[in-house]
This record gives sequence, structure tokens and C-alpha cells, in this order.
Amino acid sequence: MISGDTQPRLGMPVVLLMAAATGLCAGGNYFNQPLLESIADHLNVSASTAAVTVTIAQVAYALGLVLLVPVGDIVDRRKLTVGLMMLAAVGQAVSGFAPNFATLAVGIAVAGVFSVAAQVLVPFAAALAEPERSGQVVGTIMSGLLIGILLARSVAGLLSGLGGWSTVYKVAAVLMVVMAVALWRVLPSDAGPREKASYAATLRSLGHLAKTLPRLRTRAAMGGLAFAAVSTVFTTMAFLLAGEYGYSDTQIGLVGLLGVAGALMATVAGRLADRGKTQLATGGALAILLLCWLPFAVGGTHLAWFLVAFVLADLALQGVHVSNQNIVYALIPAARSRVNSVYMTTYFIGAALGSAVGSVVWNAYGWSGVCVAGLTFSGATALVWLLDRRLEDTTACEAYPPAISAQQA
Repeated sequence: MISGDTQPRLGMPVVLLMAAATGLCAGGNYFNQPLLESIADHLNVSASTAAVTVTIAQVAYALGLVLLVPVGDIVDRRKLTVGLMMLAAVGQAVSGFAPNFATLAVGIAVAGVFSVAAQVLVPFAAALAEPERSGQVVGTIMSGLLIGILLARSVAGLLSGLGGWSTVYKVAAVLMVVMAVALWRVLPSDAGPREKASYAATLRSLGHLAKTLPRLRTRAAMGGLAFAAVSTVFTTMAFLLAGEYGYSDTQIGLVGLLGVAGALMATVAGRLADRGKTQLATGGALAILLLCWLPFAVGGTHLAWFLVAFVLADLALQGVHVSNQNIVYALIPAARSRVNSVYMTTYFIGAALGSAVGSVVWNAYGWSGVCVAGLTFSGATALVWLLDRRLEDTTACEAYPPAISAQQA
């Protein structure tokens, strides 16, 4: 670990480069969402089959969170980040030149697994930053991740209008290589002293963390269920907007820009957490999540209500997510990377579940089925929150161990 007087200072240009790289990595898993109609048409598959690519991307990302992110505790994170980004670029290139659906699925899976470079960069930045700037640096990089996800859908739609649905994957492959080379040039080595542990022991420690930290379990479940609720819409909105309102890929992508409002909720939730009001932030976000399904239902035939609901859903998701992060990262600061792996894995498993359910209910029941599924996931999130509130009361005076090493697992 780089520490002490030898710790290099992170200038803002480097922080912004890391934020951009994080946004590109995470955003790459969302390129296909506004393009599903075009993918189905050009590759001669059904709409429900095209929607499977959303689930593939999210499951692949979840696998990377479990299998690759914890490696950052035992290897040089500079090498790990750059290596993962180069492999993700290969996956994006395969997707961009895919002649059939099977090849596209493979490319999306490869890109998804290795795009977890984003989740390696965040704790790396925290380790490199001066203690008094750590929060600012991590906040900037997390903002880059959120903006990358938001812009991914819009950029994919715009590029599709210019050169076809595969254009965004080709462009992303090139940008990924460029950013990987830039990071290699500006980031310092992370090969200093670190805990001696095998890869297997490091992975086993994830289970130990989940087993011994009840609020990690509840907050991870809340994140996964909330993301599942919103993912039912993210997966099927292209079908609704293209079929009911005749939107093109470009127009569908532009709808994604409304999600910028989520960045505002992320800021509000973070400030409330700093004031010790995390549960208030969570409760407010969950109330919005539960209420947004009424305008979503009306939005099946009235576009304005769909747009209002989309903004509300994204606000709610970011509010829940940022509140969860403030809770789980404080449980055992010394094990933050592995806690992040447990939480984010559950978070994206929820996304994959919501995408799969959304595809199934759209095919069977249409938009009304999607709304019912989203409301059900939202209600489950609220029930877990009630359990979390009880756990907060019972664990308020408990002292968690300062760290859980891989060897203890």
C-alpha cells in the first residue's frame, strides 16, 4: 500500500481521468438498453431475446465484482486496473463487430466481467488521496461513474442514429484502450507491502464479512431490490417508447439524460448522511420509489407521465444507493474494498434479476406487468428497510472489529 510521506499527491487532472475511466467502464454495460429494438431487427432475433443482453451484462458485472475486485487487496491495483480495461476493450470490440446474436452475447459478457475495473479504481483513489481530500476524491470518481451510466444510454442512442447500433461499441473499445494507456502513464505503482493472502482466502473472506455484518446484509439486499425495481423499466422502456410512441434509438437515448436528476439526489443523500440522517434519506428515497409506479402505469399511454416517473425512479434509486454506501463503508473501514465487493455484487445481481423479470413480464403482460413487478420489488425493499431500522437499534452500541483479514476467513 502506498502511504506515508512517499504517497503521491493526486492532482485534479488525474482524478478527473480516473473519474472518466470509471464512467466509461461502468457505462459500457448500459449501451444496449436503448438499442434493443435495433439489435433485434438487425440480428433477426425477438425483442425478448435482445433484452437478454441486458441481463448478460449485469450478471457478468456481478461475477467480476466477486471474482476480480477483491484481487485489489493482494496485487498492484495499477496493473490490475489497466489489465482489466484492456480486456474490457476486447469485449467491446467483439460486440461492435458481432455478425450474430451469439457473438454479441459473448462480447457483452467479456466486457461486463472486466469492466469492474471501475470498482478497483475507487478504493485505489482513496488509498492515493491525502486523508483530508479522500472524501472529495472518492466523491468525484463516484460522480464520474454515475454520469457515465447516465450518458451511456444517450450516447448509444445518438451514435446509433449516426452509424448504426454497433457504433457505440466500436468507439468504446478505442476509448477504453486510450484511457488504459493514459492511466498507466499517470498512476503510481501500488506494489508496496500488503497482506499476504491467497486468492482463495481473499474470496472466502467475503463470505465471512457477509456472515458477521447483519447491516451489510440488509443494506446490500435493499440496494439489490431497489435496483431490481428500476431495472424492470430500464430493460423494457425501449420497447414501450419505440412501440407506443414511435421513438428512434436517438430519442430513446436522450430520455436517459433525465437521469441526471439522480445526481442531485446522490448529493442530498450524502449531505444527510454527513448530518447523521441516513435513515431519513433512505426513507424519503423509498417513498419516492413506491410512489413512482402510479405515474409509470399512466405513462404507458401518456408520455409526460412516463418521463416524470423516470426522473422519480432514478432519484429514488440513487438516494437508496448512496445511503446504503454510507452505512456499509462505515462498518469496517479497513475492509472497505471487500465490503464494497459484497455490496456491489448484491446490487448488480438485483439489477440482473429485475432485467430478467422485466423481460418476462413484458412479453407476457406488457407494460402493466412491468409496473406490477417494479412495485413488488419496491415493496420488498421497504420491508427490508424496516428490518434494517431494527438492526440499527440493536447494533448501535456494538463495536465491529477494526478489520477482518483474508486469513481469518
